[in-house]
Amino acid sequence: MRAESIGGLAPLLKKGKAPFGYVKNIKIIIITGLSGSGKTTAINALEDAGFFCIDNLPVVLLPKFLELRTETGSEITKLAVVMDLREREFIERYPEISTELREQDYLLEILFLEASTETLLRRYSQTRRKHPLSAEKNLLQGIEAERRELRDLREIADLVIDTSNYNVHELKEIILNHVLKAVPAKRMKIYLLSFGFKYGIPHDADLVIDVRCLPNPYFVPELKNLDGTSPSVKEYIDQWEETHVFLKKYLDLLAFLIPLYEKEGKSSLTIAVGCTAGRHRSVSIAETIFQELGETTDFITLTHRDIELER
Repeated sequence: MRAESIGGLAPLLKKGKAPFGYVKNIKIIIITGLSGSGKTTAINALEDAGFFCIDNLPVVLLPKFLELRTETGSEITKLAVVMDLREREFIERYPEISTELREQDYLLEILFLEASTETLLRRYSQTRRKHPLSAEKNLLQGIEAERRELRDLREIADLVIDTSNYNVHELKEIILNHVLKAVPAKRMKIYLLSFGFKYGIPHDADLVIDVRCLPNPYFVPELKNLDGTSPSVKEYIDQWEETHVFLKKYLDLLAFLIPLYEKEGKSSLTIAVGCTAGRHRSVSIAETIFQELGETTDFITLTHRDIELER
């Protein structure tokens, strides 16, 4: 293989030298396989797992990309790239380039997706997308030709997944479960937000809970000018039985829902807690929820959107 085909790195490596900032311990997953088999779902799953993702990168540019990232001091340690027959040199050039990268101690893995011909025909019928080989052949012929061209690559893949019987969520879960065995993935982030209904419901909220049913400290003169972060306000709200019943029921609900959202592959969840002005009850309740959820996850933030709007 010519040195220029891997961005000029080979001569340096053979001499025991490397460019400044060169880092080899990058986890690289090549996502490939049959068109229509779910490669877009796969790369979306890996993006949620914290990978830097590129779709349809020409194989000859992969070494150059790695060189550029290391020379600039990039902190990328997990890279996922979709490569397939949309780039016609892929089959011809991939074996030599992958061999060269492995010799440089890159952690390279091939994830190969496939599906039955019947399933692929149905998916193409539903999406009406054009098969990459359909210019020369009809759809059925294109699928079978692609299967033949990728046969050797399938044989050397680290993981082969037949997606025929999986929906999007199931496929995403399978891929994440595989990746999590070796690579720490990002857990679902929880954004907890207090707000006032008089200023509008947050447009990005996934879950909205209304705490205007709880006793309001606003009508207590000595508490009116304080906010929900004040111990006095919190003590007032906590004294009511309905507050404790509400919190228990809602926290139980969240304990049930959050794992389901994570299982579905959701990367973030915004929980909005609202009262009239977003200053007393919503703030205090959100603080308590934050403390409780913080016992089980570090991926949670708390924002009080409207706490300063009425002083």
